[in-house]
Amino acid sequence: MNRYPKRDDLRAMSGYHSPQVSVKVRLNTNESPIAPPAEFVRELAGAVGDVRWNRYPDRSATALRDAIGRLHGVGGENVFVANGSNEVLQSVLLAYGGAGRTVATFEPTYQLHSHIARIAGATVVGGRREADFTLSESEVLRVFSTHAPSVTFLCSPNNPTGMAEDPKVISTAVANAPGVVVVDEAYAQFSPHSALAHVNENSRVAVSRTFSKTWSMAAARLGYLIAPRWMIEDLEIVTLPYHLDALKQTAGIIALKHLAHMEAGVRDVITERDRLLAAMRELPLVVWPSQANFILFRPNSGTDRNRDSTTGRGADVATRGREVWQHLLDAGVLVRDCSSWEGLAGCLRVTVGTTEENDAFLAALRDAVSARD
Repeated sequence: MNRYPKRDDLRAMSGYHSPQVSVKVRLNTNESPIAPPAEFVRELAGAVGDVRWNRYPDRSATALRDAIGRLHGVGGENVFVANGSNEVLQSVLLAYGGAGRTVATFEPTYQLHSHIARIAGATVVGGRREADFTLSESEVLRVFSTHAPSVTFLCSPNNPTGMAEDPKVISTAVANAPGVVVVDEAYAQFSPHSALAHVNENSRVAVSRTFSKTWSMAAARLGYLIAPRWMIEDLEIVTLPYHLDALKQTAGIIALKHLAHMEAGVRDVITERDRLLAAMRELPLVVWPSQANFILFRPNSGTDRNRDSTTGRGADVATRGREVWQHLLDAGVLVRDCSSWEGLAGCLRVTVGTTEENDAFLAALRDAVSARD
């Protein structure tokens, strides 16, 4: 059978993938290393018997939206829920992106912002971060004046660089954006500040969150958006009916009862993150600061020792990063190879795991960098 050709604008695109390799220590997808509490599992198991499986779920997910709203001090009408924060982002782009519209990102940043925007038919324009991966107010204003984007994405803390955006930069974006501003806060619980205060009925600002990173619920795929009511109404137009199943809605409600467990887990991850940062800075690596649950780093190449360590110059930077990634994999530790991302030649990203996983990573990393240094 002859294949039917896909859309012309998809011909040069490939899917977004994170390697799924069978290893003892998997630290490449920024999941929580902490299992949910036993009480959550027991209550959710009991809830399975209460699901009316022959009936559609609550189309509006009212109870879940109300519970999330209470967590953030807003009404349920200010909450949009979906299958992971990526579906949240997709819904925003279906509502406000599309053909003939422009979406702005600031590279390097989360790849799915631009990927989903292109799938939705929008034109993507990329502003540039500084050499240290911070974002300047002047660059934000330049992108706005040059391209007038319909949607602007800010990621705070930024994935994969790990640093939270400067609140002044977010305020500048909110005050001057010609379209909608979405602040992706997938890792907000690890950060010292949030953009939630910018969301009100007179703003064009939305903040996206996820249950995957801190609520120990990556398997459930549940995300949400806090936004003005008018924006929530727009998103409901582009959302498929009954898109959020009944058990997932229940799982989200139950998870929110265990706030103390989540917060304790965040503190534990931050402690381990800081321990990793201190240990990695003793090695021949460029290690960037992190306010998330992961760390971006670049193994020094032979030429790095005599060059600016933040620029990544040197002929074998990319090769050296790949060598270290493979050495870690051979030792049973999988981290994320970010070297193909814009501006990240030779860079790797490690998720903060359990103490045992982090010890295994450090041991393998020390061996990897000493293999040539």
